[in-house]
Parts: sequence; structure tokens; C-alpha cells
Amino acid sequence: MYTCCSSSSHQAITQTLHPSRAYTHHCSVFTAPPFVNTDSEPYMASQAIESNRAGAEVVTGGDAICRKKSVELLEELGLPKGLLPMEDIKEFGYNRATGFMWLLQGKKKVEHTFKKIKQTVSYAAEVTVFAEKGKLSKITGVKTKELMLWLTVVEVYVPEASLEKVTFKTGTGLSDTFDAAAFALGE
Repeated sequence: MYTCCSSSSHQAITQTLHPSRAYTHHCSVFTAPPFVNTDSEPYMASQAIESNRAGAEVVTGGDAICRKKSVELLEELGLPKGLLPMEDIKEFGYNRATGFMWLLQGKKKVEHTFKKIKQTVSYAAEVTVFAEKGKLSKITGVKTKELMLWLTVVEVYVPEASLEKVTFKTGTGLSDTFDAAAFALGE
């Protein structure tokens, strides 16, 4: 809850909290709505990027060089090189000290269908992850379509016991495992 001294300050407080979210104003009490991942995700991703920018390797200069750096990092981590088939990438960043990686693309979002597994995945304009050997965790900006629902992907990992498999975990706790070959570069 945020206190609001008068209704004239309502708009100023709303803009300070998050300009695109709806807030409810009751008398002198200012209440934020319950957390909704799809609405707050870009805002939170931007904050995380800025807080991890210091000390990070940041690459700009177009899609080709940014895509190359992201593929190199995925390979270094032992993950399939085609996991992040984003388009028009404007910035790649990786902070080795924290493990935080981000990709910013010029488009609002991109949908990609991995043909071998017939799975559609949506990538937001900002994608962030914490990267470590064999695993991407605390992912933001990535969703997978299951039946008619879009589920947020929160973790991707390659189990040590089965390096030819990739497991995806959603925010709902559901997970699915696929052949790593489905996520080869260009698939």
C-alpha cells in the first residue's frame, strides 16, 4: 500500500510506480493491484538489466553480432545454440559475476515455432535470464503455448544424466522434456 496525501497527487504517484499499470485510489490510501506477471515483467526486466549493467559485457551494433554473442554463451554453458531464436537483436549483455544475461530486440515480441516438436514460443522485446552451466533460470520474457494458454517459462536446463535432453519449467510448476536436437541453430 502506498499513501497518497490528496487526489491531485494520484497521477504523479501512479506515474512513479509504473506508468502502464492500473491502480486503485481510495480516500488517502493508494493500493497497487495484485502482481500480474505479464504486466510487470517488462518493467522488472528493465530494472534488472540496469542493476546488472555495471561490470557486464554489453554488445550493441546489430543483430548479427548480438546473436553471435548469445549463441557463443549458450554453447559455453552447454545449452543448445538455438534456444533463443530472437530477431532484430539490438543489445546483448552478460554479467559474469552475477550470471545475469539479457537480450533486447527491436520488435515488441517474436513468436517462433520449433518445428521438430511443434512448440510455439514467444520472446518479448526484453528477455532476461540468470545463466549457469547447463541451466537458464529466473527467465523473464519467454512464454510457451500449451493448448490455448501462454505459460511463462521460468527455467531451462540440460540434465547432467541426459545431455541430449532439454527440460523447460513453467511458472505453474509444469515441466516438459524434449530432444536437444529440436533446439539446434536454425531449427
